[in-house]
Amino acid sequence: MTAFPPEAPRDCPLCPRLVAYREENRRQNPDWWNGAAPSFGDPNARLLIAGLAPGRTGANRTGRPFTGDGAGVLLYQTLIRTGFARGEYRADPDDGLELVDCMITNAVRCAPPQNKPLPVEEATCRPFLIARLAALPRLKVIVTLGDVARRNVLKALGLPGSAAPPGHGVEAAVGGYVLLNSYHCSRLNTNTGRLTPAMFEAVFRRAREIIDS
Repeated sequence: MTAFPPEAPRDCPLCPRLVAYREENRRQNPDWWNGAAPSFGDPNARLLIAGLAPGRTGANRTGRPFTGDGAGVLLYQTLIRTGFARGEYRADPDDGLELVDCMITNAVRCAPPQNKPLPVEEATCRPFLIARLAALPRLKVIVTLGDVARRNVLKALGLPGSAAPPGHGVEAAVGGYVLLNSYHCSRLNTNTGRLTPAMFEAVFRRAREIIDS
């Protein structure tokens, strides 16, 4: 079997529906990134944050995970407050923001229609996530943003998607790592109060405790 690298090529050809969506976005917005969004952060990170897929006007536009859409505001502000990032987040990949002991990735690297990848697309892209995990030699904690990201990380670790329970703030020891679940930091969750900034920050405070213990 061909070994996959930790990052998908920008014009990854593996998922026909996502390729067609990328080409549609490129026709409409030729100045956008319009490609597989690479992971962002520290290659020696002990914390990995795993989302599901790039947003159309977020990472698909800017080329950096959670950059340019509403979810990124809460995520990067929280990382700055908890010491996992330094600088100022301005929703621009050239804002100079740095991640500290932290990396952000997505289970699916290309933007899907309606922000919903198909199960076959999750499975097709999973070798990149497996390689991304393997390429982090000091990794201790994985924070998953949303239940589908949680299941994808578990499957990337060779486990069934039910191997660790769902729920915000739930943690489990899996595959030599500690998995911490969070509700996704989407505007839908924050606007409805399902996820508050304090709830979200508590997850990363807990990650800090584990890493520094």
